[in-house]
Amino acid sequence: MTGPPPNDAEKPSMEAALHEAGFPVDLLTEEQRQVLSELTPQELTLLLDVKSRLDAVGPEVQAHGEIAGGALF
Repeated sequence: MTGPPPNDAEKPSMEAALHEAGFPVDLLTEEQRQVLSELTPQELTLLLDVKSRLDAVGPEVQAHGEIAGGALF
């Protein structure tokens, strides 16, 4: 026997995964957190991939956002 299956307490929460990836989850509203908590694993993977690509070009994207007054993750 290999042991009991892992329970939910052993899995990182969606909020923890997003926080670890650099999302400012502590600044989000409860409604926004609720939306994020309902993401499927595939949606989370996609969101984290997009975030990592944006981070890779950070200064360029941030400069454009400041000029345009836009807000990006």
